[in-house]
Amino acid sequence: MEDLGLVFFVLVGTAVAGVFAFVIIGGVVQWLDNNQQPVLNERARAVTKRTDTSGHSDGPTSTTYFVTFQIGSGERREFRIRGKEYGKIAEGDSGELVYQGTRYKGFQRTFG
Repeated sequence: MEDLGLVFFVLVGTAVAGVFAFVIIGGVVQWLDNNQQPVLNERARAVTKRTDTSGHSDGPTSTTYFVTFQIGSGERREFRIRGKEYGKIAEGDSGELVYQGTRYKGFQRTFG
């Protein structure tokens, strides 16, 4: 019976370690890929905004902010942005979007 518990412990531990390794490696690969991409400055319009809140009602929560931009070619790209910038962008705003791969660099609204 103890051997079965040990085998289960090793399998679960290996699975958890594998998930962590997969997440870390995926993040590093995405970071390296973004670094290889050119920094682009394109005319764009903010088409949608959304938030993702995680946590529990009895503990700390975290909110992640996203804005989807439609660039001049008609392609849509969603970027994760800081809450401070999220509040400054309204759906329908047009301006200059700066990004590198999947990395949001900034958005400057244009008026008129």
